[in-house]
Amino acid sequence: MSYFDTASAAPLHPVARQALLAALDEGWADPARLYREGRRARLLLDAAREAAADAVGCRPDELVFTPSGTRAVHTGVSGAMAGRRRTGRQVVVSAVEHSSVLHAAEAYERVTVGVDRSGRVAAADFAAALRADTALACLQSANHEVGTVQPVAEAAALCRAAGVPLLVDAAQSLGWGRVEGEWSLLTASAHKWGGPSGVGLLVVRKGTRFAPQGPADERESGRAPGFENLPAIVAAAASLRAVREEAAREAVRLSALVDRIRSRVPRVVPDVEVVGHGTLRLPHLVTFSCLYVDGEALLTGLDRAGFSVSSGSSCTSSTLTPSHVLKAMGVLSEGNVRVSLPPGTAAEEVERFLTVLPEVVAEVRSALGARPSADVRGGSGALVVDSLGKLCPIPVIDLARVIDDVPVGGLVTVLSDDEAARLDIPAWCEMRGHDYLGERPAERGTAYTVRRRA
Repeated sequence: MSYFDTASAAPLHPVARQALLAALDEGWADPARLYREGRRARLLLDAAREAAADAVGCRPDELVFTPSGTRAVHTGVSGAMAGRRRTGRQVVVSAVEHSSVLHAAEAYERVTVGVDRSGRVAAADFAAALRADTALACLQSANHEVGTVQPVAEAAALCRAAGVPLLVDAAQSLGWGRVEGEWSLLTASAHKWGGPSGVGLLVVRKGTRFAPQGPADERESGRAPGFENLPAIVAAAASLRAVREEAAREAVRLSALVDRIRSRVPRVVPDVEVVGHGTLRLPHLVTFSCLYVDGEALLTGLDRAGFSVSSGSSCTSSTLTPSHVLKAMGVLSEGNVRVSLPPGTAAEEVERFLTVLPEVVAEVRSALGARPSADVRGGSGALVVDSLGKLCPIPVIDLARVIDDVPVGGLVTVLSDDEAARLDIPAWCEMRGHDYLGERPAERGTAYTVRRRA
C-alpha cells in the first residue's frame, strides 16, 4: 500500500517515535513544579520550545504549544482581534485559506480576497483590501489542497506598512523551511510534518497586540490553557528538527517525482486538468481533476489498487458542495485527486501509480457512461438538457454527450440542481474551448447556458 496523503497527515517520523517513548519515561511530571521530576519535565519543555523556535525563526518566549493546529489558529485570530478591538472588526483573508481560518474569521467582518486560476493571491490585491478598521490579515504560506505558495513576505511588508498584523497559517510548509517576511503571528500543526497529532504551534511576535480570550490560565503564557502534553510536544519538536535536516534533499527528489506526475497524467488520462501553480508550489504535492469521473468512485478504485490519496471533489463530500479552494480558483472540482508524497517515496511507487491511474479512471468513466442518456429537448434555437436530480459529475457528462449535436455557435442549456454544476460547467467550458454564457434561475434548479465554439 502506498500512502500518498501527507498533506492530511504525515506518518509518524522515526525520530518522533523515539522522542515520544523517551519522554513518556522522563516527561510525565508537572513542569510547573519545583521538585526533581517537575524540573526534569521543565527542562524537556524548554528544550522543545527552543528547538521549535529555532525552526520557525522566532524567540522561544514568542512560541507556545497548543492542543492542535486548529486551536492555534482560533486562539491566534481571537487574541489578535481582541488586542486590536479599538481598531475595528474587519479581518482580511484569502479565498483559499484553510477552513479553520475562515471559520475563525466568521465571528468578525470578513473580507475575502480572490485568487487567480493557480490559487495564488496577488499581494497588491491583498493590500488593497486593507482599511483603517482592519484589525488583522490572514494569509497561508502554501495552500493545503493544491500546494500553491503564497507571496507572504510581500504581503507582510504591505501589511506592516499599513499597520496591520499578518497571521500566517504555515501548517503545510513549515516542515520544508521557515516562512520569510515580517509576519506577526504564525500557526502550524505537528501531524503535518510527521509529529504526533494533538500538537500545534502559535507564535506571536513581540510588539504584536494580543489579548488571550477565555478564562485565565498560567500555562503557556496564558495562551493555551491546560496541562501540557509534554511527550507529544517533545516528539513534535524533535521530528520538526529531523525533517528540516532532510528537507533540502527530499525537496529536490520529491519535486522531480511531482513534475513527472504533472507532465504524465495529462498524457495518459484524457480530459484531465492539473491545477495549482506549476513552479511556485510545495515540492511534494500535486492536484489534478478528471472530467466525467465520480470522485468517490475514483478514490475507492485507487484505494483498491493500493494507493491512498485525497480529494477536494464535491463527489466525496458529505455535504456535496465543491471545495472552496477549487471554487475560488474557478477550476474543475469533479474527479479531483490530491497526491502528496511522503519523504522516502520511491520512484517505482510513482511509476506504478501512473500505470494504475488510467485503468481506474477508465473503469469509473465506463460505469458512468452506462447510465441512461439525459433528457434532451429542442426549441427556441437551443438544446435543453434536463439533469435535474443528478449529482456531480453527471450534469457535465450530459452536456458533453450533446455538445456535438448542435452547430458551431449553437446553444445548449443544462438544467441542474446540483451545487457543483455552478463550478464544473464553466470549468468544463474552459477546458474544452466553449463559451460559458452564464446562469439564471429556472423553475427548478438553475439553467446554465453554453455556446459551442468549434
